[in-house]
Amino acid sequence: MTFHGSGTSWHLAQLKPNSVRIADRNLRRQGFRTFLPKEDVTRPVKGKFVPVERLVFPGYIFVAFNKRLVDWRAINSTNGVTRLVSFGPEPATVPLYIVSQLMLRCDTAGKLLPPRLLKPGDRVRLTSGSFADFVAEIERIAPDRRVWVLLDIMGTQTRVATPPEQLRAI
Repeated sequence: MTFHGSGTSWHLAQLKPNSVRIADRNLRRQGFRTFLPKEDVTRPVKGKFVPVERLVFPGYIFVAFNKRLVDWRAINSTNGVTRLVSFGPEPATVPLYIVSQLMLRCDTAGKLLPPRLLKPGDRVRLTSGSFADFVAEIERIAPDRRVWVLLDIMGTQTRVATPPEQLRAI
């Protein structure tokens, strides 16, 4: 599907609770292109840290269509969708560069890839492990690809080594 000059643009649809798969399946059946960026994070469950996949934008799905060629109002009545995000009578357009940059950072399944260009001084969020959701600063990157970060734990800076796959730039 081409976007330049075709009139096709990206929009956001708000999802009904717990209806991500239903909405995605039904939108695709209707011929709409969808995009659901996801990421792997670690969550504590019953005292253990469990890896889970979550949406980068919970409750929303990107949908591509040409407003002049398709009846976009059908999206509002699609099972799993609450409504298209609108500011006025027509759906709001998400700038193409935002969606394309997100797609470049994802694999073919829509999962965010680890950042490639981390450097000392960058602020990052840990996405998994015992320190999931902690914000840290990169102290140094070792030749064996371990990243040493400084965490602020109870007012004290603590140095921790982590693989780059567990970090997201903020």
